[in-house]
Amino acid sequence: MGTQVRYKKSNLPEKPCRQCGRPMAWRARWKRNWDAVKYCSERCRRESRRATS
Repeated sequence: MGTQVRYKKSNLPEKPCRQCGRPMAWRARWKRNWDAVKYCSERCRRESRRATS
């Protein structure tokens, strides 16, 4: 199957949310843009915009 990396639930990469600091685990829908994902939810994304305004 090529050079794709297969992840198991116990072996998913994580990074903290920029707004709330909660750890967020890799999701299949974030496969193409994992490096660009900054917030764990739509709410955190909206709150970050409010805080900077």
